[in-house]
Amino acid sequence: MKKLSVKLGIVFFFIIFGLETFMFFFLHSALVDSRVKEEIYALQTRGNSHRAILEMHFDTPTLNHVALMESEADTDVVITDASNKILASSAESQHFYKYIKKQPTSLPRQGRILEENWRKKPYISTVTPIKTDEQVIGYVYMFQDTESVQTLIKRLNDHFLLAGLILVILTFIIIILLSKALTKPLIEMKEATSKISKGNFLVTLPKTGDDELGDLGKSIELLAKELNYLTRERNDFLASISHELRTPLTYIKGYADIVLKRKLSEEENQKYLHIILDETKRLSDLIKDLFELAKIDKNQFVIQKQKINIEEFLAKIDQKLSPAFGEKNMTLHIFCTEDANLFADPLRLEQIIFNLLDNSIKYSPEGARTDLIVSRKKHKVQITISDNGKGIPEEDIPYIFNRFYRVDKSRTRSLGGTGLGLAIVRDLVHAHGGTIEVKSKENSGTEFNLIFRG
Repeated sequence: MKKLSVKLGIVFFFIIFGLETFMFFFLHSALVDSRVKEEIYALQTRGNSHRAILEMHFDTPTLNHVALMESEADTDVVITDASNKILASSAESQHFYKYIKKQPTSLPRQGRILEENWRKKPYISTVTPIKTDEQVIGYVYMFQDTESVQTLIKRLNDHFLLAGLILVILTFIIIILLSKALTKPLIEMKEATSKISKGNFLVTLPKTGDDELGDLGKSIELLAKELNYLTRERNDFLASISHELRTPLTYIKGYADIVLKRKLSEEENQKYLHIILDETKRLSDLIKDLFELAKIDKNQFVIQKQKINIEEFLAKIDQKLSPAFGEKNMTLHIFCTEDANLFADPLRLEQIIFNLLDNSIKYSPEGARTDLIVSRKKHKVQITISDNGKGIPEEDIPYIFNRFYRVDKSRTRSLGGTGLGLAIVRDLVHAHGGTIEVKSKENSGTEFNLIFRG
């Protein structure tokens, strides 16, 4: 009873069997009643036929002829005069005395049913008046043995029983096939989820159509693909963290050992201490970025939006970054529409723009130019940051927002990036309800477009 197919089969069987039983009893009762009514109607019609003949010739030869005709049939007739005295009978009349002992009154021309209880009485019977000149001169009593009716009903019952048995067998077979058809894809889905739980994400499920089972199968396949992607991302992420942490720690440990164990000149000590300080700063920046991403992933940071005057906001950024641009002999040009306002978190917006401008400084040659343009389009504010630096190869553009992804596959340390900056930028832009787009051409420059609701 633990298998779903068995449970479904039992439930379906009892439901369908109950419906079939109800329908069979209803149909059987209707057919039996209809068949009995047909027998009674036929009996009454036969009596009316005799009545028509007797109304034309109500004499002994005709009476005997009618009685003789019925003696060869499955029915019996008793003909009486107006006072119910028996004039002719197709069988021994003592069997019918109790039906004709009382003179019928108020009979319609088509006659009346005297007895229709075929289950308990020996006969069903009808009576029809014989009239001439609107005067009743006699009666035609028709009788049919109920044994013949019961035999007919028994044959009908046998047919119903056989049909019911065949139907039950077919129902049982159909339910088995149906329950297997329903549970087979569920069993396959269970096996697929079992594989997923064991770390095997390469699962495929057969197409079952566009119904709920098909949607469930597609969802499981999509879940497997997402888990497979997340597993690869996690492994790559852990490998990248391991690499990024190990490299500065190796530098720090190595140069600290040199400073401690060797007698170096003051100049060499300062050189190695500066390297240790740089690597410590790099390690600190990496850990800071990781904490930022962790807070973003867990939604533990709060975006506190307020009205920002973009022109004044960018003037402060220009003041802070001018030394960094000047150090590489680069120029930063800011263009902003007058009275441009934006509802955003000033600290997070500054972090977004700082990261993008820092990339422009890192990946542009000396003397390069960076433009920061703010424009308003209907109810949106667009911030565009473009440079004429190294640019990004076309095949790398879809992946630059992935964590630890670097266009430079050799992981050169000369530029000092952690590979987390653009991932943080993207997540912060999305947290503001905005979008970020990138256009770039290798050796021609890169353009980032940030679009916020105004």
